[in-house]
Amino acid sequence: MITCYLKYVIDPYKLAEFEEYGRRWIGLVNRLGGNHHGYFLPSEGANNIAYAMFSFPSLADYEDYRKRMAADPECQDVFEAEKRNRSILSYERSFMRPVLEP
Repeated sequence: MITCYLKYVIDPYKLAEFEEYGRRWIGLVNRLGGNHHGYFLPSEGANNIAYAMFSFPSLADYEDYRKRMAADPECQDVFEAEKRNRSILSYERSFMRPVLEP
């Protein structure tokens, strides 16, 4: 299993727009074969940092998701809405593998 970990720097004045972006991506990732673990929005502390995590069985499955996502009209609609909203200022993407109980 591979987990994609995203750290976002967001515009704190556009939190509602970012939350809508996240809600839409959760269903899309799940529909396209992943397992979304959710978006985590600011509560206490920094008001401009958010996180998201989702997993795929393998890096190859994630790469296949990226290809299908690029051709998916609903995914492209979410990207276009974010271009208009500009709630995301920047992001970092990392890939991790879990250590689980034997």
